[in-house]
Amino acid sequence: MKSFLKYTLATIVGVLITSVLLFFISLGIVGAMVSQKQKPVDIKENSVLRMDLNQTIMDRSPKNPFSNFNFQGFQPEKTLGLNDIIDNLEKAKTDDEIEGIYLDLTGIPAGMATIEEIREALIDFKESGKFVISYSDNYTQTSYYLASVSDYVYLNPEGRLNLSGLSSQVMFFKEGLEKLGVEPQIVRHGKYKSAIEPFTKNKMSPENREQIEAYMGSLWEHMAKGVSEARSIEVDKINEIVNSLDLWTSKAAVENGFIDDLKYKDQILEELRDSSGLEKDKDKIRFVSLGKYAKVPKKDKEVGLADDKIAVVYAMGSVIMGEGEEGTIGSDRISRAIRKARKDTTVKAIVFRVNSGGGSALASEVIWREIVLAKKEKPVIASLGDVAASGGYYIVSPADKIVANPNTITGSIGVFGLFFNVQNMMNDKLGVHVEAVKTHKYSNLGTPFRPMTAKEREAIKMSIEDTYDTFITHVAEGRNMKKSEVDEIGQGRVWSGKDAKEIGLIDEFGGLDKSIELAAEAADLERYRTVGLPKLKDPFEQLMKNFTGQAKMSIIKETLGQEYKYYRKLQEVSKMQGIQARIPYSVEVY
Repeated sequence: MKSFLKYTLATIVGVLITSVLLFFISLGIVGAMVSQKQKPVDIKENSVLRMDLNQTIMDRSPKNPFSNFNFQGFQPEKTLGLNDIIDNLEKAKTDDEIEGIYLDLTGIPAGMATIEEIREALIDFKESGKFVISYSDNYTQTSYYLASVSDYVYLNPEGRLNLSGLSSQVMFFKEGLEKLGVEPQIVRHGKYKSAIEPFTKNKMSPENREQIEAYMGSLWEHMAKGVSEARSIEVDKINEIVNSLDLWTSKAAVENGFIDDLKYKDQILEELRDSSGLEKDKDKIRFVSLGKYAKVPKKDKEVGLADDKIAVVYAMGSVIMGEGEEGTIGSDRISRAIRKARKDTTVKAIVFRVNSGGGSALASEVIWREIVLAKKEKPVIASLGDVAASGGYYIVSPADKIVANPNTITGSIGVFGLFFNVQNMMNDKLGVHVEAVKTHKYSNLGTPFRPMTAKEREAIKMSIEDTYDTFITHVAEGRNMKKSEVDEIGQGRVWSGKDAKEIGLIDEFGGLDKSIELAAEAADLERYRTVGLPKLKDPFEQLMKNFTGQAKMSIIKETLGQEYKYYRKLQEVSKMQGIQARIPYSVEVY
């Protein structure tokens, strides 16, 4: 009894101490955020906008105080979305205090379409006549693609330009699942719908290899063309050099015209001082970070806010049923945002920005319906990000126009059902047995504790076929195509944005800015302002609501670093059961 009381008391004391610590940590974070907000933004003349893009770039900046909180330095670090980065470049173009841009690059944890939008914004910025200088100790392929538009591209003398062509790797779990005693039970429609292959095969099917080679080839072709135009190197020459590994040394990168010169960081800083009009050895370079510059208000030629609005509805992450949160496409939350924009008489057009590999077919249908209703009342323009495939394409198919970049990943029009049978693992590996009591023969259909019967599999197959038919019907109606034409380019096949335009899945090339321009044009607007939906939660409300969960995820992210994406992927797989309209896997360019 004494031991029980002792441990109970220790537990209570521990909980109290933890609660007090969390309270004071919360106060500290709030204080840090308030102090950051209160700091005045003063941009001095001859300043240089420093672009350090080493953090994950989302479509829009989050308000979550834990999204990138530095627990070591106990300081909030501004996480910028693509929207803020593009706005910064647009402001800097006409800001007399900004002399130029310094691209301080290593790797860029962003998709190719996101990098494309930043690259196009840099090209637009250069029309101002201001300089753009890039430097890195090591360039990855994506960071070099961005840097290639710079006036000068510099590299550390002992650094590397890792330009070796694109690669995509798929991990297969079949044997691992067999050893665990887990049986994946799968029904699919679409010979290219290879999302289930990692669970059923040890290597790619010919169809999957065909589609990967096609879209990877398209991405590389676009990248090589961009580098060719920026650096005046023939595409054939680029391919020849890449195939022969002739860029393996920094000197070779200079000799072949990919790099302008080899310099150390202190030499770059000296050049930046000269380029920004500061005196040598006297004036300190006036760097302005993207986070700080985001606080500088945009100079509007017009006085006052415009009455008319264009609503930009952001949908990022897996498509799921229910409310969801920022980073997922919850059917209720996103549908409500679209409905709000539709019913708001001051909103004259809607831009639906989607960055998703899909997810729940039912959730996709719920959101699709809201886009159909919105389209009846005002123009709806879809803007596709890095990936808008399967369920991500399903929800944009009714839009008046669909805009994407040539290196956007899209299509994957197909459906599959995935159900795991863990009976052998439970019985043979763990010695755990499960028995069921049923009122009807198929009452526990979908249970993971027994295999499906032939009758159940047939019923699920009928459901899959019905969902696929609905999917291609929606696309056919939205794109003014025949169902047979959609079926031909569907079957779960993944397409690059370039190829998608040729087969009619998208209308125009461009990013979010282009989509907003088209929306304004369709609504006949000359003066307007944009509003982002769903409305982001107040940071302090979010802080008090989910401190523990977000703090835990921030620590995990900090600990795992680049491997954090695999942790997230495992979480997604665990939620993948049921009928899915989902891209095969996470598409990453190496």
